[in-house]
Amino acid sequence: MSGGRRVVLVGGHESRQGRCLPDLLGPGGPHVHAPGSDLQSALRTRDRLVAVPMTLGRDPDLPDVTAQTLRWTARDRAPGDLLLAGPLGTTGHLVGWIRGAVNRALRDGPGERAVLLVAPAAGPEPDAELFRVARLVWQYTPVRWVEVALPGGEPDVDEGVERCRRLGADEVVLVPASFAPAPRRADARTAGPLLGPASLGALIRERVAEAERRWSRDGDDGLAPAAHGHGHGHGHDHAHPQEIPRRVMADMKGEESHVG
Repeated sequence: MSGGRRVVLVGGHESRQGRCLPDLLGPGGPHVHAPGSDLQSALRTRDRLVAVPMTLGRDPDLPDVTAQTLRWTARDRAPGDLLLAGPLGTTGHLVGWIRGAVNRALRDGPGERAVLLVAPAAGPEPDAELFRVARLVWQYTPVRWVEVALPGGEPDVDEGVERCRRLGADEVVLVPASFAPAPRRADARTAGPLLGPASLGALIRERVAEAERRWSRDGDDGLAPAAHGHGHGHGHDHAHPQEIPRRVMADMKGEESHVG
């Protein structure tokens, strides 16, 4: 609980709709819900709560989709009952977290090694964003190759490992680029999660505290749609009954130095 509110986490494609988060959080962590109908069911309790969009930066729609669901529910709730926290991270954070994971995985010395960033396929734009992240990781990390694998899409992990071998890598290190763990394989090393339970919990608490301060200081619950441009939150009593969440409805129904 925070400020008398329950904390709920909203997971999108980076956490397989939240399914990967409980194992990362450990026992006693906040409840996790997928956007859409699953989150709506959590709101039926009428608890005061703050929702944290659990994106590492590659699901930029998740905060908006979460806000849509909260706005729909907030029509008959007191102002400030429902708060939306800022997203857990940005792609800038993601690059830094991946670099940390790569440095930990490669701390045993130099070699002709390749890093394969692994994240579930999600669609053209978030998948393309992972290639951009890979380029930045390669730019600022002492590793010869950084490639990308998208389980459920193209290239998959088998193809990614094969590509790394063709490029000349003696060893391939699989590094998760989302909350989903990278697979373990006999022909590659696998790095652990980007964020351990303590770090993840601290980040969540930080986002929740920011949301509480924003509400206390500015009366901004974080629910205002960006398109409104009226520069304030939903610390007022007009509702938006026409804004049935769109994704809610969908839920219901040079070779030497190469970056993939």
